[in-house]
Amino acid sequence: MKKKVAIVTLGCPKNQVDSEIMTGYMLGKYQVVEEPEQADIIIVNTCTFIDSAKAESIDTILEMAQYKEVGPCKTLVATGCLAQRYGDELLKEIPELDGIMGTGNVTEILSTLEEAEKTKVKKVSKEDPAFIYDEAMPRVRLSPKHYAYVKVAEGCDNYCTYCIIPHVRGHFRSRPQESVINEVKAMAKEGVKEILLIAQDTTRYGKDIYGEYRLPALIKEIAKIEGIEWIRLMYCYPDRFSDELINVMKETPKVCRYLDLPLQHAHDKVLAEMNRRGTIKEAEELIAKLREAMPDIRLRTTMITGFPGETEEEFQAVLDFAQKIRFDRLGAFAYSQEESTPAANRPDQIPEEIREKRRDELMRLQHDIAYEVQQRWVGKTLKVLIEEELPDGRWAGRSEGDAPEIDGLVYVHSPKRLEIGNFVMVKITEADSYDLRGEVVL
Repeated sequence: MKKKVAIVTLGCPKNQVDSEIMTGYMLGKYQVVEEPEQADIIIVNTCTFIDSAKAESIDTILEMAQYKEVGPCKTLVATGCLAQRYGDELLKEIPELDGIMGTGNVTEILSTLEEAEKTKVKKVSKEDPAFIYDEAMPRVRLSPKHYAYVKVAEGCDNYCTYCIIPHVRGHFRSRPQESVINEVKAMAKEGVKEILLIAQDTTRYGKDIYGEYRLPALIKEIAKIEGIEWIRLMYCYPDRFSDELINVMKETPKVCRYLDLPLQHAHDKVLAEMNRRGTIKEAEELIAKLREAMPDIRLRTTMITGFPGETEEEFQAVLDFAQKIRFDRLGAFAYSQEESTPAANRPDQIPEEIREKRRDELMRLQHDIAYEVQQRWVGKTLKVLIEEELPDGRWAGRSEGDAPEIDGLVYVHSPKRLEIGNFVMVKITEADSYDLRGEVVL
């Protein structure tokens, strides 16, 4: 009888893809289950992006460790970014842990589990992580069958002064275009309708292996694949967003009128200190081009508050920018002092309460902006991908302006039963800061 394995995934969709690949490798030897309390082996795929992510990862490991006392679990393994960065410390401080596996060792999951069942094991590459998956690797998607994340590249070479990702994920490396296309074709045959293109820096795709940015060409090829109806772009750096890419988005109906454009700040001095390329003026010009080309585009960004040395004037620039641009979606993080980063060593750290106060102020402003911006959809008819039947008889779905799990939902009234994973047309009758409500157009 096969031993049961449960995998708990934390962090971003890029981590989820790693979990899906590990699941693919395990499937032949183990029975993969959803409930940790039923598992003989538990894997926690961790995140280390900011302090709150590290805390969640450690709390989850400790929570799963309890099943070694009250459940069938005999083996507990931590993988992912926190394991890559703090493997020795985790093994030392959490005695319940039997194994550690880093981000560059994903294909070694079977041998890691086998060794961890016998003795303490640590598998973390001494060199920079170099793993990158391809379409030939086994992968079991953990997302609903109608959408899938496709990681087009791994690692990062941007070295933002606040960010640890290049150290835990390695240098930027793209997948060959043929590999991505083959994977998407296989997904389309399995019923996937929405493809979310992800990487640490999606707009850089192809530069390292082709000598040119290949995201526009990749989009064109994916758009030709029958069955794929939505292509969504995530994690796009503004300084590499070309006119060619804008034109491809505009001219390709399958590309969602949606863009995740993480800017991080709105003052040039702070951006330079963050080692972010480009200026706010250039970002404004890009946004103007995007909105001129696609007036109905939904824009998402993220901002960091309380970066070392940030003055009240510099923070006010963020508020002014948010008020001026009026993003459809804006997320904010209080700066997290990540050891081994240049920003962490600066003497002018902002007190945590001020970082959080500024974050909260920005989010209150964005809440009001989002409410006003959302009203433009009332009275319009949107294409909605149905994802859930609710207990009150309504349905929940997403428009092309909503990425899974991070954006809002469309709540739908329908006189007839709807099929999860299908598209319907919905007339919007009401909007708040995050969600829309409407009725199916029959």
